Amino acid sequence: MEKITLEQLRTLREEKKLELRRKEAEGKIILVCGGTACESSNSVKIYENIVAALKEFGIEDKVSVKKTGCFGFCEKGPIVKILPDESFYVEVKPEDAREIIESHIVNGVEVERLLYKENGKHASKGEDIEFYKKQKRIVLRNCGLINPEDITEYIAHDGYLALEKALFEMSSEDIINEIKNSGLRGRGGAGFPTGLKWEAGMKAQGDVKYVVCNADEGDPGAYMDRSTIEGDPNSILEAMTICGKAIGANKGFIYIRAEYPLAVERLEIAMKQSKEMGFLGKDILGSGFDFDIEIRLGAGAFVCGEETALLRSIEGKRGMPTPKPPFPAQSGLWSKPTVINNVETWANIPVILTKGADWFNKIGTDDSKGTKVFALTGKINNSGLVEVPMGTTLREIIFEIGGGIKNGKKFKGVQTGGPSGGIITEDALDTGIDFGALTRLGSMMGSGGMIVMDEDDCVVDVAKFYMEFCVDESCGKCSPCRIGTRQMYSILDKISKGNGEMEDLQKLKDIGQAMKACSLCALGQSAPNPTLSTINKFEQEYIEHIVNKKCPSGKCKSLLQFTIDEDKCIGCGLCVKNCPANAISNNPSGEIKEGKKLAWKTIDQSKCVKCGACISNCKFKAIFKK
Repeated sequence: MEKITLEQLRTLREEKKLELRRKEAEGKIILVCGGTACESSNSVKIYENIVAALKEFGIEDKVSVKKTGCFGFCEKGPIVKILPDESFYVEVKPEDAREIIESHIVNGVEVERLLYKENGKHASKGEDIEFYKKQKRIVLRNCGLINPEDITEYIAHDGYLALEKALFEMSSEDIINEIKNSGLRGRGGAGFPTGLKWEAGMKAQGDVKYVVCNADEGDPGAYMDRSTIEGDPNSILEAMTICGKAIGANKGFIYIRAEYPLAVERLEIAMKQSKEMGFLGKDILGSGFDFDIEIRLGAGAFVCGEETALLRSIEGKRGMPTPKPPFPAQSGLWSKPTVINNVETWANIPVILTKGADWFNKIGTDDSKGTKVFALTGKINNSGLVEVPMGTTLREIIFEIGGGIKNGKKFKGVQTGGPSGGIITEDALDTGIDFGALTRLGSMMGSGGMIVMDEDDCVVDVAKFYMEFCVDESCGKCSPCRIGTRQMYSILDKISKGNGEMEDLQKLKDIGQAMKACSLCALGQSAPNPTLSTINKFEQEYIEHIVNKKCPSGKCKSLLQFTIDEDKCIGCGLCVKNCPANAISNNPSGEIKEGKKLAWKTIDQSKCVKCGACISNCKFKAIFKK
């Protein structure tokens, strides 16, 4: 590749658009999901087998095959989509590749058994699938559509059109006003207006300024940013370059976890291609503007998702938060003005400049404009990446897009905001999601994790899980977080083992409030939220653990009791043979029930290790846990 001029870019964009339309008209385009989840399920082999099958039938010149980013419908991956037919194949295996080519491509007959089935009917088109119907893809617009390792495909879908506009048609003030008028708020969790942050960076005094992308996605269950980079890395590079022009910066950094090798690889490919074509580096598109980007790998510390800790890590220091003010826009990286946004925020920028602030402003609510990407996981039928307009209700996301709760279980709650958020219960399912609404419900938007819980989940166990995570991830700099998280975890652990006391509930509340008021950064300030939220919504469940020494959901192992129903037990002894703790024997009296040949068995609770081997081996369902 060679550096191109503005005119060459415009020509290339039109040529690639025509080429795409021609391919759709003359032949087929096969899209194979190449996101992390699908690659872990052999999608690379599916891709290779499709290419091999096309060669076998001698039609490799008539059909285009692309490895794309994530389609979002992770529950049904690996996914293969065929254009222009819009055929949507799910749970594809490598051995299915040849059949798809022979049946669909050669003979024109869809492989029905691989089509997604909904309500007993096959849905041959993605748009017919309930999972996609209420979604609106802005951030994920190119994921599952383009090959992220080919910059020309990005260009064919209006890539670098926004940069062209920013460099040649807009002043710094024009760019920032457009972002302000769009109403875009940061998608990293705090929801600060993006335009105001950029304006502060522009007005800040400094001979050197920086632009930073926070790709340190660390919430349990969250993978929105990673997938966006895997599927559309050039959108991030374009957005950061636009910001550089707006605030007067010539250098950018992308801070991303080394744990995301595929995202890192595709970023590196995109940056190499961008530099070769002249979208990064000196005199971009002949505009006289210079801007370059470096990747910095993080080691997986959750605290480095906090912006000041992240900046210290880029500087080569230990990732620990610093007090604010000053804010990074005034004094950030190496004490220079720095604008830092997360991946999802950046991904919105090119679209806003291309389609206009007015267009973006009409999407969402008065409080929160645009869309939000959620990683929908947990006890849900359709897990995956979901992008919906702000204001979409939780009920729509969970029960329509998500397909409801697995195995017909009862919905208990949904955790939003990860370790910093809170649990939302059934009574609030019709709430339209935006920044303000979630805060009022005692939770938060966070980066976009959404973990669904059913009746079998224990809130004490959930709170304990998140608190243990915060204990491990606390940087230890401030005592409210360092000590408070450990104290709260210790109390939760005590309650989960049946050793809790009623005054422990007040202790949890007091410690939590002290942490919220006194911790240095958002990690410590928000760490008590899952615990305080579950106490507020499910106090009776905590009381059951404390007073009655019972876990209603059966999740807290120490409180479980395995019991044998003497009327159902036939005394066969299978449970005795398979018990690793030798906790099962004949009942103390040796009594044999009428109609039975052997004495019914009993479990010594002092020896029982709660492994469940007895239940799995009992053919008569005579053993149950309570």
